[in-house]
Amino acid sequence: MEVILKQDVKNLGYKDDVVNVKPGYGRNFLIPKSMAALATVSSKKVLAETVKQRAFKEQKIRTAAEATAAKLKDVVVKVGAKVGESGKIFGSVTSVQLADAIKKIGYDVDRKNITIDGDGVKTVGTYTAEIRFHKDVVGALTFEVVQE
Repeated sequence: MEVILKQDVKNLGYKDDVVNVKPGYGRNFLIPKSMAALATVSSKKVLAETVKQRAFKEQKIRTAAEATAAKLKDVVVKVGAKVGESGKIFGSVTSVQLADAIKKIGYDVDRKNITIDGDGVKTVGTYTAEIRFHKDVVGALTFEVVQE
């Protein structure tokens, strides 16, 4: 079953992508939740025209995302956390805390677009995170967890 995605769906595709899914997944989950629409011949034509008109605006957004990724590549963000005597953090550092720390240095990144490598940050040290600035632009960010 072919559907046109109306929004980004993790592990499936991005907005305005035409993807093949199993009929039950499309009929019972994607379409009722308005995440996708059935890909008919007429809807594909409308999609092609919409994508064509949006290409210039998309290129401008992509260049801005690439510029932001290049600027953040060399920046080391410090994230404060409460630490016990053994050097372990009470809890863990999450993408929400990392997004707030990035916002403090002047860049706006959505927490949903941040993926922290490994199985969690639970000790003081230096780590890397992957940030998706645009569907085609992914950058790495180095962050340091310090004692608060």
